[in-house]
Amino acid sequence: MGQSTISVKTPGKLMVAGEYAVLEQYQRLIVTAIDRFVQADLTPSETGTLTIPALDIEQALWHVEEGKVVLEAEGKQTSFVQEAMQTVFTYLTEQDIAIQPFDLTITSDLDDVSGKKYGLGSSGAVTTAVVKAILEFLHTDEITEDLIFKLSSIAHVKVQGNGSGADVAASSYGGWLEYASFQAEWLLEEIGKGKSISRLVKRNWQYFKLEKLTFPEDLHMCIGWTGQPASTSQFVQKIQEFKHQDHTAYAEFMVQSNTAVRGVLTGMSENDLNLFFEGIQMNRVALQQLGEKAGVPIETAELKTLCDIAEQLGGVAKPSGAGGGDCGIAFVSSREKADELAAAWEKAGIQTLDIQPIS
Repeated sequence: MGQSTISVKTPGKLMVAGEYAVLEQYQRLIVTAIDRFVQADLTPSETGTLTIPALDIEQALWHVEEGKVVLEAEGKQTSFVQEAMQTVFTYLTEQDIAIQPFDLTITSDLDDVSGKKYGLGSSGAVTTAVVKAILEFLHTDEITEDLIFKLSSIAHVKVQGNGSGADVAASSYGGWLEYASFQAEWLLEEIGKGKSISRLVKRNWQYFKLEKLTFPEDLHMCIGWTGQPASTSQFVQKIQEFKHQDHTAYAEFMVQSNTAVRGVLTGMSENDLNLFFEGIQMNRVALQQLGEKAGVPIETAELKTLCDIAEQLGGVAKPSGAGGGDCGIAFVSSREKADELAAAWEKAGIQTLDIQPIS
């Protein structure tokens, strides 16, 4: 065992381009880690406790009974913590590493002080922070980003049941990422086979792909919050239903999205702002049309206002993530334009978040 007290910070995320399409095999998404964090503090103790001040959970007891984590606190958010603990404990037990009790405290600055969610990937960041902290506390070998990502993905998908895993990737690897999802159905199927987690994390995950990207110079990213939280999993479910109802319209969206993401990636690799802007604009239109056809409000009235204002100032913008509220993401070519955009958003009732990508 390493040092006595462990403190781990994992970043939240913002989806930049490729939402929804990333749920399909080999489709690429651009995601960035941001400078808002979840922190996990872990201290050895005689009896294990969990404290999450934001949920009013104070020293809830936990213990392991017949290989299962028993946590004396309930709720969807604590289930991510419990499953993260369970997954890492199972992995460590397979490595013949003894589980020792600890006190775990989780704090976050990913959401608004009022408790409202911004949509910055809190469940993914929480899961990753817990996994990383426990590994650092109990694991003696080198801890790789791949190991953290795979264990966190297993835990997260077991609780959520769907999703791309891009939020977990941003929290595990940091920086700007080109990402192709492991495919939730594939991973759940592999987990369901009941083989060892150690074997699963060592395997090549056939659909998963990740590359680090460089953000173009002279480009400024602005994040606007609509004040309306959104449910990613509900929207994902509705779009999946639409996919089966109208194959042709969904296929058209996939082509549009793929072309848009390729444009953004080329713009990034060649530091070509025009290509980058065209790709973001194309992705916005693809998501708008998908939402209209599927009867899902991906681009709400507030998000439309947010995006239109950015375009009027010579920039580009789109919803970030599943849409339906939460954040919009805009790109402009100068600091002056960014300040102008923030002022215009404020007049329209949109809050500019003091958030930046981190490398």
